[in-house]
Amino acid sequence: MTLAQAPLLTNGASHSAQTFRMMLRSLAQGGEGICEGPDLRVSPLPTPGAGVVVGEGAAIIRGRAALWQGSYSAYNIGTEVVAVSPAGATPRSDLIVLRVTDPEYEGGLDPAKDKINTFEVIPNVGSTATAPPAGITGIAIARIDIPARTGAITAGMITDVRKVANPRRVRTLYTVYPGSPNQLKQTNNQYADWPAAARWMVPVPGWATKAIVLVTLAGLRIEGDPAYGAFQTVLGSHEGQDTTIDDDQSDVRRNTTVIADTITIPAEYRGTTQPLFVQTQLTPKFKGHLQVDEGTSIVLDLEFTEGPV
Repeated sequence: MTLAQAPLLTNGASHSAQTFRMMLRSLAQGGEGICEGPDLRVSPLPTPGAGVVVGEGAAIIRGRAALWQGSYSAYNIGTEVVAVSPAGATPRSDLIVLRVTDPEYEGGLDPAKDKINTFEVIPNVGSTATAPPAGITGIAIARIDIPARTGAITAGMITDVRKVANPRRVRTLYTVYPGSPNQLKQTNNQYADWPAAARWMVPVPGWATKAIVLVTLAGLRIEGDPAYGAFQTVLGSHEGQDTTIDDDQSDVRRNTTVIADTITIPAEYRGTTQPLFVQTQLTPKFKGHLQVDEGTSIVLDLEFTEGPV
């Protein structure tokens, strides 16, 4: 193999289209898909009919015809209607694909006058298909599952199969050390905001679609009789899943409790600051009580991730 010439940003050099495609491939780290969460969303026509609407946005598409083909950039300004044929006597699944047909590698299109980037319908794919057939330079953005003898495409027939080419993520650790004892005795099976120190105001990125939340209470003190109850995390007003505390000991003991959940970020939370805190409940039947103090470490491990919206 020959080392490609000439490198970008070399004065006096002539740079081929492949040079730029390879740069795009490198910058995208070989990934492909939509560029940001809202891009190229597929929805029904305003009045459902034999087609769908592809929203605005951009994507990166990796070449399939050759190893060193590189990657392509494509973008949709505004919306585009894509026709979908009615189903016959049997149900049918079609894949909506953003395709690049580069005449350097396939076909005989003329880039000066022909459409190289197109939205195409690949009919009769599997009912679980999420990617174009092998060899096609393109990305799938939706699958349309059409019932028999149906021509009007509704929202319930559209499965979103978009992926973000290089999803953003940000992870932050928050630590708290309670300086004085904070006890919880009985809550009558009702959640209370406890421990008081386990509360943070967290900025939610404008692109975030999920939050992965993990709170560790290390050195949690349990006193007296056995204790039974549950913890949960809350982001904004979204209550996470329960984590049970089931302690059948007596006297004074300490343990470590981990509370974790994955939370879908509502659109109204994006780009705002929201409270994130722990709630705890105890069952009256068991008389043991909980305490955090200077011997307790509270750690919030919070990661926001990006996906299609």
